[in-house]
Amino acid sequence: MTHKIIRRVHPALRDDIGDLITQRPVPGPHLDQVDPFLFLNHHGPQVYPPHNRGLPFGPHPHRGFETVTFILDGLLAHRDSAGHESVIGPGGVQWMTAGRGIVHAEVSPRDFMERGGPLEILQLWVNLPPALKMTAPRYIGLQRDEIPVVDKGDGVRVHLVSGTYGGVTGPIASLTDVSLCTVEMKAGARLHVDGLLDRNVFLYVVRGVIQGLPETVSAMHLAEFDAEGDELDILADHDSVLLLGHAFPIGEPVVAHGPFVMNTRAEIQQAIIDYQAGRFGAPI
Repeated sequence: MTHKIIRRVHPALRDDIGDLITQRPVPGPHLDQVDPFLFLNHHGPQVYPPHNRGLPFGPHPHRGFETVTFILDGLLAHRDSAGHESVIGPGGVQWMTAGRGIVHAEVSPRDFMERGGPLEILQLWVNLPPALKMTAPRYIGLQRDEIPVVDKGDGVRVHLVSGTYGGVTGPIASLTDVSLCTVEMKAGARLHVDGLLDRNVFLYVVRGVIQGLPETVSAMHLAEFDAEGDELDILADHDSVLLLGHAFPIGEPVVAHGPFVMNTRAEIQQAIIDYQAGRFGAPI
């Protein structure tokens, strides 16, 4: 067995959206994607005052990929053109497959806008291979208590959303065998992950400081790993929170235009035509 080695560490760059504090590690100046992981926005942490305007993500379309949203703190309301609707609280996850096309809104519930409160959200975009670009849209919303926690009493708690770890399988069956979790680590704790042969690792440090091979990765930084190796070892220097994923790379061209991610420019043009023609479902 051989270890995954950190090739480079990428900082999350500040790119606020209105009054929403936003940091983005990928895409960045030196990293376009971690195939199939395309994009990560880290919103917050921040505290909204009473009588706020809430999140700015009103109705907008997507095609060709999946969005996975981790609500670390606060509340997030979802509704979409396929008829799904939910409000997810702290520790929950929203997993939406845009597939052939969907319109959705991710906004703050009215109670949050009236009362205010803390907010911290991670939104990750996961690409779909050509054969699944036009799959049927779907949505799964999970509250904190619906996500299993693998806790062996060693200072590591793995909140498993998809994939398998420690003999536990996450509640979401990924269409492309993507494994995703958040990890809480106490200072001095060690995380070991195996079964990574030919898989790309996505590791973002939300809080704290960790040691990989051979680099230190601090809060709001993404670790880019070499392709070789089949296991990962991480040591926490301080109490830390991580977003961890791994998946087989797709290895196909990526053509992105705003909310659409396809394989060719012609497919992007068709997505725009289909959206403008109202083919992404009922209005919301």
